[in-house]
Amino acid sequence: MTTNNELLNNWVKEVVSLTKPDSIYWCNGSNDEYQSFVEKMLETGDLSKLNSETFPNCYLHRSDQSDVARVEHLTFICSKEKDDSGPNNNWMDPQEAHEKLDNLFERCMEGRTLYVIPYCMGPIDSKLSRCGVEITDSPYVVANMYLMTRMGTPALKRIEDENKFVKGIHSIGDLDPEKRFIMHFPEEETIRSIGSGYGGNALLGKKCHALRIASWQALKENWLAEHMLIVEIENPSNEKFYIAAAFPSACGKTNLAMLIPPEGYEGWKVKTIGDDIAWLNMDENGQIWAINPEAGYFGVVPGTNEEDNENAYKAIQRDAIFTNVGLTDNNEPWWEGRLDGTPSIDWKGNQLEEGNHCAHPNSRFTVSAKNNPQYSELADSPSGVPITAIVFGGRRSELAPLVYEAKDWNHGVLVGASVGSETTAAAAGDIGIVRRDPMAMKPFCGYNFADYFSHWLSFSEQSDNLPKIFHVNWFRKNEEGFIWPGFGENLRVLDWIIKRCQKNVDAKEMPIGFLPNNNDINTSGLNISEETMDELFAINQDQWLKEMDSIEDFFKEYGDRMPSQLFDEHKKVVDSLKEYSSD
Repeated sequence: MTTNNELLNNWVKEVVSLTKPDSIYWCNGSNDEYQSFVEKMLETGDLSKLNSETFPNCYLHRSDQSDVARVEHLTFICSKEKDDSGPNNNWMDPQEAHEKLDNLFERCMEGRTLYVIPYCMGPIDSKLSRCGVEITDSPYVVANMYLMTRMGTPALKRIEDENKFVKGIHSIGDLDPEKRFIMHFPEEETIRSIGSGYGGNALLGKKCHALRIASWQALKENWLAEHMLIVEIENPSNEKFYIAAAFPSACGKTNLAMLIPPEGYEGWKVKTIGDDIAWLNMDENGQIWAINPEAGYFGVVPGTNEEDNENAYKAIQRDAIFTNVGLTDNNEPWWEGRLDGTPSIDWKGNQLEEGNHCAHPNSRFTVSAKNNPQYSELADSPSGVPITAIVFGGRRSELAPLVYEAKDWNHGVLVGASVGSETTAAAAGDIGIVRRDPMAMKPFCGYNFADYFSHWLSFSEQSDNLPKIFHVNWFRKNEEGFIWPGFGENLRVLDWIIKRCQKNVDAKEMPIGFLPNNNDINTSGLNISEETMDELFAINQDQWLKEMDSIEDFFKEYGDRMPSQLFDEHKKVVDSLKEYSSD
């Protein structure tokens, strides 16, 4: 398969001329093709087959031990002007970056096949979707892109019709960490990645395209590309609501996307539209609609089990690729948090030694979204779904209440821009340090955060029909540990959020936003007292004033480009806090 599209053909020829592959293969995206790639990698040892009785059509891939995660210090935004990249990104001059990469890509595919992967992010026939082409020398990347995107002939047809696509070139190179770079050229809508085979660095449709380049496209085209799950909630009256939610890592994002209603919520249904990325567009009536640009999940596997996330666990029982997990004594994949099986081999392929991790902490699964028992068919809807509410959240042991509602859209932008999360043992550095991660987009926004906040604020000037914005915190603690039970019980909080969106319940106005009145969160069946609920919603004036000082310091890092509206919203909260008395 080749193409009659001159733009694409010429670009492929340029890359071939630079990289000098032995052969060229155009991917068609069929299941037979996927199986042929699997067979090829089984022969080369890039994949090994797992227990076919208990994990049918599942495979293990071990990456190079220096290549197991995103490398933010080697990830660059190469905009023409450094200020357009912003303090939130590493920047390199585009000409310098291209020269550096041309030297690294020169002849890098000798002895290898160059694969051309046309793909579509989002439903093929949706006007909200965007196409790309990834060129790679990694069959592992091809197999993962098959699971993660809508790739192949239909995507190529759309590219030929539109004559427009994001260009991505990837090579594993020689896997030398000193020659590893992930470069984005927003104005050129181009991604160039070399030296890594790890998912986020190599599956260029995912974070590189769907967030870093798409966020730039969204700025220019008046939409939003966000690091958000999309969940569908249906109440017993058969009313459906769609919530988009953004959380930093280790804050329960996948659990919320695949939530199972708790006892007492019989008749409620929850389905997954997306677990990681949302593209938000406004229609002519000012309503925000969202699509999930992905077709699969590339999830962190440690901690996944039938008790904490039953649907994710069920999704990976078949037709999945596991990366850097360990093995049991009967050749099943094993990871920390799995509730059964006897771990035997670690993620490096060695006999497991006591005290060592069996799976790498960042080990992954790749699987089609349709494997999720709660998969919503509306994930394939060309129009997307209408967003009822936007939810931000972080991991805060003391400060933030269980849930609060922003006072309006602009205040909600302040709430999202202020998101902070305490570091956990899984993160490098000290535990309990608050890291700012606005809208959970810090590693993924393809341009200056100050301009990003201005873009968000601009929507309030375009519509009176925007979703309400909320903040949640499942992680508040007292001396006995976490106060709120979390997991499926979080539907109780979403229930209140939905009622607020329907104007079915009042709230009390506080300096930081609207909080539930006593007893408006349904706690029926929970072993949780009124005093404990009061603890979950307590507002500490001194803590919040310190928090607002910290937020102001963070905003000032962005200099004169920061929108004055955001400082105005900040001042309103500070002034209100100073007048606040909890007595």
